Amino acid sequence: MDPAAEQERQLLTLVRRAAGTRFGRDHRFDAIGSVAAFQRAVPLRRYEDLHDDYLAGALPALDNLLWPGLTPYLALSSGTTAGRTKRIPVTWPMLRANRDAALDLMAWHLAANPRARPLAGLSFMLGGSTALDPAAPGVLQGDLSGIAAHEMPVLLRPWTWPPEELALMPDWDAKLDALARRAPVEAISILSGTPSWLLVLFERLAARAGMPPLPALDLLIHGGVAWSPYRNRIAPYLPPGCATREAYAASEGFIAVADRGDGEGMRLSLDHGCFFEFVPVEELGSANPTRHWVATIETGIEYAVVVSSCAGLFGYLIGDTVRFIDRAPPRLLVTGRTSWMLSAFGEHVTGEEIEAALRDATAAAGIAVAEYAVGPEFVASAGRHRWCIEAVGDVPPHAAKGLAATLDVALRATNDDYAAHRDGAQLAAPAVVLLPPGAFAGWMRAEGKLGGQHKVPRVVADPDRFAAMVAVLVAHRP
Repeated sequence: MDPAAEQERQLLTLVRRAAGTRFGRDHRFDAIGSVAAFQRAVPLRRYEDLHDDYLAGALPALDNLLWPGLTPYLALSSGTTAGRTKRIPVTWPMLRANRDAALDLMAWHLAANPRARPLAGLSFMLGGSTALDPAAPGVLQGDLSGIAAHEMPVLLRPWTWPPEELALMPDWDAKLDALARRAPVEAISILSGTPSWLLVLFERLAARAGMPPLPALDLLIHGGVAWSPYRNRIAPYLPPGCATREAYAASEGFIAVADRGDGEGMRLSLDHGCFFEFVPVEELGSANPTRHWVATIETGIEYAVVVSSCAGLFGYLIGDTVRFIDRAPPRLLVTGRTSWMLSAFGEHVTGEEIEAALRDATAAAGIAVAEYAVGPEFVASAGRHRWCIEAVGDVPPHAAKGLAATLDVALRATNDDYAAHRDGAQLAAPAVVLLPPGAFAGWMRAEGKLGGQHKVPRVVADPDRFAAMVAVLVAHRP
């Protein structure tokens, strides 16, 4: 209930625990006694910086490097826009902290729904393969959901689903079919996963079991991508009384959980092994960006999230952006990724502006979007944005031109830089390519990232990588 005092306590506990590690010695953790002292001693780092400074010569055996002892797990995270596979350390204290944060989610659900019975049936986690690979003696690596399944307490396993032979399946298409075919639909009371894949599962379950496909479902837990594009499409599959609750969990830690309803923000996890900082997005490229924490945050500002954790990450930029809607307690909305900005030509269009423009344009055209990606490309002496949009159902090809015009109008209205570059001819009119159902799944399959916690990158700022992506996507057009 005292966010600043609790967060400072979390930070100083982390610093004391890690003082004897190589990272702690390098940054004089033994001399840090305040948030300000920590911020002076520890610079901000992205994964690439951490990898070059510490991980490159030590992976996969991180022994007393970032956190005391040998780090037992490495969570593989693709990084939604950079394309490089990250190996994020996961320690025993982090696993305990994640479990505690998950209990918070359940507590908020029961507080809002006192007659709910989420534990009356099975808990179904829709994740990637739970198979873990031995990376070094005493070190396993794999999907974070696989790590969580591996550490599931024995006493809880009878109340979880799927069984091991299904959870280990590496082929995502085959796994989804098997899950839909064998799910004990009458017994599942909790379902969790990424909305895009939850929708596919519901469609396959409904084809087999009818509507609603999970009649005993009490709680749907979602996270990983924005909920708003999927809310209305998933709602028909939910039985009466089923609640939905958002969780903001990353490979780097459990960050926030919805303590109220949809759209009312998520409450920052103040006391579960993480200290959080927030950097105004427009300052990310500066030499000395302002580092806010819960004592100094303001509402209405878009911040990049920085975490220091009991997995040994300190001053680490996780790549997400948020905006606070409350300060006491801190409650936030996820607004996108730090790399969700199109500025190849100086236009500075943010991820939130991109989402809003697409939402307005497709609503006006009566089109429901399954997936999309947008990126820069060069045409003649100017640049432009190309939007690859996979719609739900059939859309006439001529709709692409109208969508492009509406997107252009929306971005002109919300972003002065975009309008100036359009008027100055540095930026040509956007182009839209409409894709058939399954196009993005085909691209993800080609990338080896189909299913689990992998997500379609909404914004691909690198022109070369975006061009390669478009080449695969348009190959799915008839």
